[in-house]
Amino acid sequence: MLVAEILKNKGDAVFAIGPDLPLTDACHELDRWRVGALVVCEHDKVVGVLSERDVVRAVARDGQPALGRPVSDYMTRNVIFAAPGETVAVLMGRMTDRRIRHLPVLRDGRLAGVISIGDVVKCQIAEAAREAESLRTYIAG
Repeated sequence: MLVAEILKNKGDAVFAIGPDLPLTDACHELDRWRVGALVVCEHDKVVGVLSERDVVRAVARDGQPALGRPVSDYMTRNVIFAAPGETVAVLMGRMTDRRIRHLPVLRDGRLAGVISIGDVVKCQIAEAAREAESLRTYIAG
């Protein structure tokens, strides 16, 4: 399955914040939208990703004062992207190798969605179920 198909099924909603937003407000957004990461954008350009892991690292390193600092102090700046034409297998490899759980998707240089590890796993489970059903149908004749 391709990234474009996953986005077609799940939608292209992207929860984005600005780099100057205080970390505590970003935490409220993570909770509000029930997501594990937010895309950080500035002037319609992706400049980072803030994940739950980034928040944990911030608090572990700087304690409570981290919550008042801007997201830009803690976001992941070296963003790894996905493209609509890539396969789930390619994404699985990239996510595993890089130990990341969220990949923003760019289409023609513009943010088109976000794929999470949960989306990838759901896709793999659905594919395995389809294959099993196909085998059952074939065996049943």
